[in-house]
Amino acid sequence: MDTENVAKHLRLLWRTDRVIADIRLRHLLVGFGLRALAALIACFGLLMFELAAYLALVQITSAVVAAAVLGACNVVLAALLLMLAGREPAGREMELANEMHASSMDALQAEARSLQSYLSGLINHPLNSLVPLLIIPLATMIIKTLRSHDVSETEATSPSADTPPS
Repeated sequence: MDTENVAKHLRLLWRTDRVIADIRLRHLLVGFGLRALAALIACFGLLMFELAAYLALVQITSAVVAAAVLGACNVVLAALLLMLAGREPAGREMELANEMHASSMDALQAEARSLQSYLSGLINHPLNSLVPLLIIPLATMIIKTLRSHDVSETEATSPSADTPPS
């Protein structure tokens, strides 16, 4: 497990989440703008159109039938505008951001699995991590002990220069 890789993947995940949020926000703003435009059209233009249609229909049919026909037309127009505002965002940009998000999540999960296996190995076999740290000091102590033991044996078996031969 490498902390640089984890940091890199977290930065990438953060950036892709930011891009996805930006795309969704732009889509919501466009949808809101279309809904506001639909409301503005409904308030100003449709009022005059309805008045003209009502006056024309009253001459052909009764006032009740004219009002019902215009109400049905208003409902159909409002439904069409809401369907236009509720469509999904452009595909390619969102697909790319979702792919980057998925790949960074996969990489983070792989890093988390390697950390989990490392920690479980450390917990299950704590001496495995200590053995490499202890080998060098133990080996140097053993070598020093053997050398001092060799030096003391050679001094005991060889005659010293201070004592006369017998």
